[in-house]
Amino acid sequence: MMPRALRRLVHLMLFCPLSKGLQSRLPAIKVKYLLLAWLGILVISWIVYMQYASYSELCRGHVCHMVICDHYRRGIISGSSCKALCDQRTLTLQRCMSTSSTHQVYNGLWKEKPVVIKCGVEDPVKTDGAPDAMLRQEMSLFDKPTRGTSMDEFKEMLHSFLKVNLGEQSSLSTLVDRVITLADVNQDGKVSLAEAKSIWALLQINEFLLMVALQEKEHTPKLLGFCGDLYVTERVSHNSLYRLEVPNSLQSIVPEALSSSLNHWLAPAWPRRARITIGLLEFVEEVFHGSYGSFLICDANPYHVGYNSKYDCKMANLRSVASEAVVRGFLKGRRCETNADCTYGRDCTATCDRLVKQCNTEVVQPNLAKVCMLLQDYLLFGAPSDLRGDLEKQLRTCVTLSGLASQMEVHHSLVLNNLKTLLWKKISNTQYS
Repeated sequence: MMPRALRRLVHLMLFCPLSKGLQSRLPAIKVKYLLLAWLGILVISWIVYMQYASYSELCRGHVCHMVICDHYRRGIISGSSCKALCDQRTLTLQRCMSTSSTHQVYNGLWKEKPVVIKCGVEDPVKTDGAPDAMLRQEMSLFDKPTRGTSMDEFKEMLHSFLKVNLGEQSSLSTLVDRVITLADVNQDGKVSLAEAKSIWALLQINEFLLMVALQEKEHTPKLLGFCGDLYVTERVSHNSLYRLEVPNSLQSIVPEALSSSLNHWLAPAWPRRARITIGLLEFVEEVFHGSYGSFLICDANPYHVGYNSKYDCKMANLRSVASEAVVRGFLKGRRCETNADCTYGRDCTATCDRLVKQCNTEVVQPNLAKVCMLLQDYLLFGAPSDLRGDLEKQLRTCVTLSGLASQMEVHHSLVLNNLKTLLWKKISNTQYS
């Protein structure tokens, strides 16, 4: 028999006026929630579709693998990673990180160690999509040097190329030797035609050239191997200053204030951000009057700057760093037309034009000012109260720097060192130093 308390509860629900009013509204409530449910399904379906469409367009690693291994097996190219990629399969592409269909970026594994794999693929719009058409397009990348080129002639090719792209430097001969050593995969003291074609194609890629030039620098990812124009680097644990990156398909519906707030909440502790910042400022020093010339940071973007598990700064993307000699040459009237003139990969003209346009602001804004603009929000939120005033002052001075850095070297160095010292004093002799 039903307990008395339970009978009273049932009676109230079924027969009281309030429950009757609720029952009369129930059909409208059902329709309202049904519409909301359908709307939610449509939104989720749209997001899934956009993500899939974006992935299928941007992620074409299988094409890259097919083209590279075909050239390797035909003896056209060579490289220290070829056997691992094509024969042993110990170098594997995993998570797609590409933001361009012509510039493939994947997280991968090489001998069970995490790596980043980068490779160029011809624009599918320019081909009929057939594998043999892509292979024919890729062949043009490996047309230099030609058969019969002597070692002395190849070295002269390299020296002339580096002179155009890095400027007249007394150390270019050392860099040529470094390139030759890198190309000599089997370390027999000679460079085969396949090895020469591979290293020449790689040097057309701006990021690869910078990695070779900045190989000994602490904040540049280490180059681990290559095959043709595919190259492998160490993986940076965090490939952005911020942990949340809103996909392109969602940027129109996710408010910028929301993503900024989430990034503030997800960010590392302030002392760790200060440590990353010190490393980024050191990178600015490294590319300013380095061994192989000066370089311009054309696009100071939080998604180009990363850091490792120890919170040491590592540049996750060097594609927007350009040689000052190249940019100055283009600003004086040279055009971005051929790979002989610039080193920005397959889409040379568009990429080079973009970098020149970005770096045109260098005339009034040096590297340090661009980096400080990036660091204002990153460093100031959560900053210690006893430091915040001085930090704001230093950053304000930094972002107003103007003129060519080479013409104001003393002032440039003073501002940079003041900012580094301010941060280092706060975190030195702590667990974060």
